[in-house]
Amino acid sequence: MSTNTKIAFIGLGVMGGPMTGHLARAGFDVSAYNRSPGRAAKWRKAWDDEGLSVRFAETPARAAEGADVVCTCVGNDEDLSSVTTAENGVLEAMGEGALLIDHTTTSADMARSLAEACEAKGVIFVDAPVSGGQAGAENGQLAIMCGGSDTAMERARPVMEPYAKAIVHVGPVGAGQTAKMANQMCIAGILGGLSEAIRLAQGAGLDLDKTYEAISGGAAQSWQMDNRWQTMTTDEFDFGFAIDWMRKDLGYALDEAKRLGLSSPITAMVDQFYAEVQAKGGNRYDTSGLITRLPKAV
Repeated sequence: MSTNTKIAFIGLGVMGGPMTGHLARAGFDVSAYNRSPGRAAKWRKAWDDEGLSVRFAETPARAAEGADVVCTCVGNDEDLSSVTTAENGVLEAMGEGALLIDHTTTSADMARSLAEACEAKGVIFVDAPVSGGQAGAENGQLAIMCGGSDTAMERARPVMEPYAKAIVHVGPVGAGQTAKMANQMCIAGILGGLSEAIRLAQGAGLDLDKTYEAISGGAAQSWQMDNRWQTMTTDEFDFGFAIDWMRKDLGYALDEAKRLGLSSPITAMVDQFYAEVQAKGGNRYDTSGLITRLPKAV
């Protein structure tokens, strides 16, 4: 895909902002929209200071005018509807043959519904939720799981490459979102066990650095252990992806499992553990804040 390609990016949060910056650095012609003017102003200054050229629009539709590709990365199903199919949404302005890549984590039903709306306008659609957190977005190292046609993926892949370390075409529309649900279920289960393991090590008076060294080289190793063991032991929980958003994602996963007639008791249990953390004011902790529901041994 030519770097003359016009791309509109909708949603400049902790994920979308860095992703937009990577597109501008790659030489694409980029426009942007964010619902919060304050956050848009923050990114405008950062990109101006870096010498990047990103145009800002007053509505999603204005950002999408003349765009070959529109990327969205917002909060949930309702947020996505508001910037795509609602008044002044991007579909008002997108022309036939344009491509919509959605990086929001949504329900699979939302992905399928949006795909139908795109098809009615001759717009190509890919659902492409991401994993890797704020650090992955900032470093251009996101894992992207995609749902859509082979043709759509051929168009979408060069757009996503500037901020991805892995792009996997999982299946048809909705498959990307379902894979992301599986991803979040895995994270939830791992953090549940990791939280209890840290409290055990603390309660037994073990050297926490030595304990990490001892167990991280074996079968217990995980990304969460490598990146959050130290911060969880020092009560640091400000790493981007909030518990509020994790509960939203787990809700989608539990709903989809129920629709498929499946039981997900571990996910349901950890979801309720997160609810307990929320009730104590930990809504904006990152997902490793799950450990705070477990008291330390005295």
